[in-house]
Amino acid sequence: MAKEQLQVLNALDIAKTQWYHFTAIVIAGMGFFTDAYDLFCISLVTKLLGRIYYTVEGKEKPGILPPNVAAAVNGVAFCGTLSGQLFFGWLGDKMGRKRVYGLTLILMVVCSIASGLSFGRDDPKAIIATLCFFRFWLGFGIGGDYPLSATIMSEYANKKTRGAFIAAVFAMQGFGILGGGIVAIIVSAAFDNKFKAPIYKLDNLKSTPPQADYVWRIILMFGALPAALTYYWRMKMPETARYTALVAKNAKQAATDMSRVLQVQIQAEEEKVERLTQEPSNSFGLFSREFARRHGLHLVGTTTTWFLLDIAFYSQNLFQKDIFSAIGWIPKPETMNAIYEVFKIARAQTLIALCSTVPGYWFTVFFIDKIGRFTIQLMGFFFMTVFMFALAIPYHHWTLDGNHIGFVVMYSLTFFFANFGPNATTFVVPAEIFPARLRSTCHGISAAAGKAGAIVGAFGFLYAAQDTKKPDEGYKPGIGVKNALIVLGVVNFLGMVFTFLVPESKGRSLEEISGENDDEKEVGMEPVHQAVYKTVPESTG
Repeated sequence: MAKEQLQVLNALDIAKTQWYHFTAIVIAGMGFFTDAYDLFCISLVTKLLGRIYYTVEGKEKPGILPPNVAAAVNGVAFCGTLSGQLFFGWLGDKMGRKRVYGLTLILMVVCSIASGLSFGRDDPKAIIATLCFFRFWLGFGIGGDYPLSATIMSEYANKKTRGAFIAAVFAMQGFGILGGGIVAIIVSAAFDNKFKAPIYKLDNLKSTPPQADYVWRIILMFGALPAALTYYWRMKMPETARYTALVAKNAKQAATDMSRVLQVQIQAEEEKVERLTQEPSNSFGLFSREFARRHGLHLVGTTTTWFLLDIAFYSQNLFQKDIFSAIGWIPKPETMNAIYEVFKIARAQTLIALCSTVPGYWFTVFFIDKIGRFTIQLMGFFFMTVFMFALAIPYHHWTLDGNHIGFVVMYSLTFFFANFGPNATTFVVPAEIFPARLRSTCHGISAAAGKAGAIVGAFGFLYAAQDTKKPDEGYKPGIGVKNALIVLGVVNFLGMVFTFLVPESKGRSLEEISGENDDEKEVGMEPVHQAVYKTVPESTG
């Protein structure tokens, strides 16, 4: 039997879209802009790091990072992110969303700057080790932003457009990826303003000018700017009413905060808050049988789908430069200087982000509350599977001259359907389907599973894509990339299968979805393929 909703929560559920919604989207979204910029800008400069620190005098080809070093540089931030998601997700439920929100941002600002200032007395190993150290802690701060931003936005939003608001926060990740490419283009252009690709076959020290060392540092440090700009506004946001009322049990503060935000008079229902928070449906813990009965399959669904999605998504993003080089879209390193290579890589990744990544995110924003989370996620995984196999099976066809554009178009479509699909919905759903006192924790666990997938992608794809045989005279791509694409296709198919464990949450209040308003039935367990749409009567309190 459903219990009566608190007036302050009902006011949030039925509120019309107002200015504070857009303010919250921008404040939380700028964190995700920074997250994406910091996580993906490293892929723009990894080849540059190899040319600066691993070029050997007298060798014919420019230096490259050894596979183990490249894997560490690309993957260490994900290790930090995974840890941060678990820690800050748990802390957000213990101390409150707002109190922890500022800590993550400070950590991101400090470590972005420190990454660019990596030192080591001209010892490549020391510089790379220092870079990896600071990027781990940068990832730790980024990890906290995932559960906190998602939870704050879900608890601020109304039930009619909640999915769009949470997805809009996450969509800023697309602009962060795009921003990283644009910054890299501008910085590389500023240091190599001739825009020429001189051929240095023997004298590789000249092909890597001294200014190259400034390029990667500036690109990494720029990530501190958007995070620093939003710190003040994050600290001005009040704590969410759902945390204040249902977890902190402070009905008066929740009513006061939301009266100011919504600009309406809301009554403080102290007796009702006390009664609600003592109900059995609001007292079981994460490791209890009751949680396993109500939400165990849900947590399995959110963790597995996010894990599988991130294997594919981060493999594609971090190593698209290697794939484009393999098919010949980006020229060989020995045909251009180091700074110009950064420009070429950044231009390719910016084009992909502009044409497919960013539009995919905003398609989700526009359609998620119309066709539902389940449908978008299933559709996204399906098309990612189709396009991966379409790239992998006839892979050598795409490497022929004249077929590169077709490959890039197909590859772009995998990004589009990742973002108009599971990359967005795996972020949205965990912020909606779990109880308020466990919401941030469960989102952190789900997100951490995703980052475990990203680590598998960052380390696994690097080794899977290695050519097992030396190419013949002239350029002839090996079998490594083809095999890696086939594996990613299988991973996407498995993601489609596990999507059936995830409930549809469209159009319902957070308390109805999580069961905080219902003691007698198993919530959210109806067949998801029916995409059940339920609403509760709108109460005036």
